[in-house]
Amino acid sequence: MGLLDGKVALVTGASRGIGKAIALRFASEGANIAFTDLKVSQETVDEIAALGVKVRAWESNAASFEDTARVVGEIVAEFGRIDVLVNNAGITKDGLMLRMEEAQWDAVLTVNLKSAFNYIHAVTPVMMKQRSGSIIGMASVVGIHGNAGQANYSASKAGMIALHKSMAKELGPRGIRANCIAPGFIISDMTAAMPEEVRNEWIKTIPMRRGGTPEDVAGVALFLASDLSGYVSGQVIPVCGGMGC
Repeated sequence: MGLLDGKVALVTGASRGIGKAIALRFASEGANIAFTDLKVSQETVDEIAALGVKVRAWESNAASFEDTARVVGEIVAEFGRIDVLVNNAGITKDGLMLRMEEAQWDAVLTVNLKSAFNYIHAVTPVMMKQRSGSIIGMASVVGIHGNAGQANYSASKAGMIALHKSMAKELGPRGIRANCIAPGFIISDMTAAMPEEVRNEWIKTIPMRRGGTPEDVAGVALFLASDLSGYVSGQVIPVCGGMGC
């Protein structure tokens, strides 16, 4: 018996990376999976289906309010309910403030933060009717501590934390929980693009002396999605190997 048997989980930005790891971990615990991305990976769909659960993917723009409402409506029509929402869609467009263009700021805030608003707004009536639900936001340690060269990304992730804390207060009376995960240095396509010497220097600042994996993050997401965290709401859980914690 899995921790999420019979539940329906919606994960945004789940074709690869952390989102994919979360979708796979949820499926391994019995959840049926609906996921979104700008470009759907059929390989991810097949991997999830191989775990014996129902899965469907939607190609959509999480930053679009209208597109999000349409997708959530179709998910409810097909799956009947939404028990877990993981706001994972995100991008980076790093640069020092002196050189940052308005378009870089707008793109990151729109994709990272407005997409979470879009999905929370769309799933709230569903979860309120159910009188249950778990909303999980993918924040970052830089949303807590800030980071040079990432003012836009840090601001979006700080906003993610405040948004989910507010939802915990607003939706708690209806049995809906909201929490954030704050990953640190996670091995991903994004970090793989960094020069090796930069990655090595960053790892030296981590007490556990390694980068995290998407699976490390997925384990915490499973806890927050399941009834194991039934009295946990409004919290931020760093997954950072002790870095800056």
